[in-house]
Amino acid sequence: MTFDSPGFHSQSIRASAVVFEDPASRQLYERIGRIGPSEATVLVAGETGTGKELVARLLHRLSPRAARPFIAINCAALPENLVESELFGHERGAFTGAVSAKRGWFEAAQHGTLFLDEIGDLPLSMQVKLLRVLQEREISRVGGRSAIPIDVRIIAASHVNLEGAVRAGRFREDLYFRLNVAQIRVPALRERPADILPLAGHFLKMYGERLRMRSIGLSPAAERLLIAYAWPGNIRELENVIHHALLVMNGEAIGPTDLNLPGQRMPMEASHMPLTQETAPPGFDAALLPLFESGAENLYDLVEAKLFQAAYEYCHRNQLQTAKLLGITRNILRHRLKQYGLL
Repeated sequence: MTFDSPGFHSQSIRASAVVFEDPASRQLYERIGRIGPSEATVLVAGETGTGKELVARLLHRLSPRAARPFIAINCAALPENLVESELFGHERGAFTGAVSAKRGWFEAAQHGTLFLDEIGDLPLSMQVKLLRVLQEREISRVGGRSAIPIDVRIIAASHVNLEGAVRAGRFREDLYFRLNVAQIRVPALRERPADILPLAGHFLKMYGERLRMRSIGLSPAAERLLIAYAWPGNIRELENVIHHALLVMNGEAIGPTDLNLPGQRMPMEASHMPLTQETAPPGFDAALLPLFESGAENLYDLVEAKLFQAAYEYCHRNQLQTAKLLGITRNILRHRLKQYGLL
């Protein structure tokens, strides 16, 4: 499923998280479809790099405000002494350097959508003023004396747990409730493993065209590494890994050595000398000999399949316990069990 589905227009959206193939992302897709057409204020939660701004843009495109402006502001990037002026604007002479009046981002987004990213980084003093704006639906420019009515839908996002920030006294509880009318959680990439390869394919096409390269694919070993990796940087990290791989690759397809993944696991290569009881190195577990003697081209898959099968049976085919034993998520476990015909 892509953004070409009804209601979505992909051509002007930055290319990151453009598929909804995994069950977890399909649930996200459905939730966006339900909340988007409303006028509700939305809080988008998720780790850095998961595509929270993209979700906000989709919500805007599904709303009655789709033809109006969409303004995205990173609150963490605003200098503390200029936050109020940036958001609400200022009048001429309001402060040193204010040589002319200037509209703020709220006015720029009039009748449209204002996306406040990293809302948790706003100073407490600004949180109070933002709360008042959301309550009264009007702003006052810095140095101004008149109120300006605003008609703006607010979508806020944060990679930090705002509930925890409220308990720690770093975020106002009343503002949190005002923003959290509807909440959308964007799953981390490790929670949606079926999206990894389609996303990688998309980035291959996008950067391949920019680099004027012919059609490039991934080797089976590279695909296994991408699926096995935990992706702490989420989609943004995957995009960078694919871009880097295209820059350094030498072969016909991207291989494991082209992927700049920390602690990556390399597939085991077959030895030129047959491994037997006589040729095995000291300490080698003889129970593994049948795997080597099978002559399989991909020993890595065989070993991993045996591992997953053994863990699954050891946990009496309980998926939650097996995932915990292997240190992976249940979604990744289910993907592997299906891959190896165990589910």
